[in-house]
Amino acid sequence: MARKKVKLAWIVNDSARRATFKKRKKGLMKKVSELSTLCGVEACAIIYGPEDPQPDVWPSTPSEAHRVLTRFNSMPEMEQSKKMMNQE
Repeated sequence: MARKKVKLAWIVNDSARRATFKKRKKGLMKKVSELSTLCGVEACAIIYGPEDPQPDVWPSTPSEAHRVLTRFNSMPEMEQSKKMMNQE
């Protein structure tokens, strides 16, 4: 069953915006987990929310997330940005 295209616009209603953010954050974390498990790749996601003082991090163990970020930061800058995309 096909889905409608999501309209990307500012959600005016504050509670609806928070609920949508929470749902999308949960979906994104699930996708990162699936990519890591099914494709055997190292992945890390850090999501800062407007209401949360602490970011949500996947993988949830700090040592694993730190290892992935350290490996990424140790790569040359050219390799880091080789396949990056800017959605702005």
